[in-house]
Amino acid sequence: METIFTLQDSLDTPTFYGVNNQNILCLKNQHPDVRVVARGYQVKVTGSEKAIDAFEKSMRLCENFCIRNNRLTEQDVLMLLHGEKPQEQATDNLILHGVNGKSIYARSVNQKALVAAYEESDLLFAVGPAGSGKTYTAIALAVRALKNREVRRIILSRPAVEAGEKLGFLPGDLKEKIDPYLQPLYDALQNMIPEAKLTEYIEKGTIQIAPLAFMRGRTLSDAVVILDEAQNTTALQLKMFLTRLGFGGKMIVTGDLTQVDLPPTQKSGLCDALERFRNIPDIKIIEFNEKDIVRHPLVKKIVAAYNG
Repeated sequence: METIFTLQDSLDTPTFYGVNNQNILCLKNQHPDVRVVARGYQVKVTGSEKAIDAFEKSMRLCENFCIRNNRLTEQDVLMLLHGEKPQEQATDNLILHGVNGKSIYARSVNQKALVAAYEESDLLFAVGPAGSGKTYTAIALAVRALKNREVRRIILSRPAVEAGEKLGFLPGDLKEKIDPYLQPLYDALQNMIPEAKLTEYIEKGTIQIAPLAFMRGRTLSDAVVILDEAQNTTALQLKMFLTRLGFGGKMIVTGDLTQVDLPPTQKSGLCDALERFRNIPDIKIIEFNEKDIVRHPLVKKIVAAYNG
């Protein structure tokens, strides 16, 4: 008999199959009574019903391990199939496993507070200095939610405001013009999702990265929505963004009030929002500080020097 199995869409198939298909070949070699043809998310297995059932059980073990750890090697396959447990990273403060199994943790007190607040609230503000991991932690939470099928989409946005310099007209089509503003978001995603899978998510619209202006008129349901660099929004822009929240959605707004690039006469929408929402219990505000900075050690000293 012949059976076609469909792999979970949160699986990165190149990682699962391995270099030159070494993982799937190893899996097949442990089940010599079946014939296996794998392509994309489809695995066709031919053999007796008993042999196919045994193969599926082994395949699902490997599949689930790969999704949890974003990693699978021949050694992992053999250990799983022989009832042993491959070494997994400690889960204390773990958010998810990134590219090549790299563990992404909440590393500071306020990063941990942001993770905890995410479980309690649908609207969060993470405010603090450069390098404190506000945006990175927020994106890691969004990727985890997508992998766990808690949401259907991730939507990342930034205001397209130049950082103190006029860049003039940028060449190219619309995407090429706005991509420089959004590059920090791509950088974080590339640490968490393998390149081929990330490209697929973006092409399908599962992950959307767009300037703030593109949010008008939308209702963002069943999604984690992140607004980065919110200090560069006006009060009206931020109001427009916050009122996009739909059922099954979560919003995380990040920003640094010491890096406002708006004209001096224009009040930051983030500052306005923090004043308005400070005493609303259902809205969580996490204030990061210099102790949370996880970049080069000099960054803490730079931030402290500028803060006087």
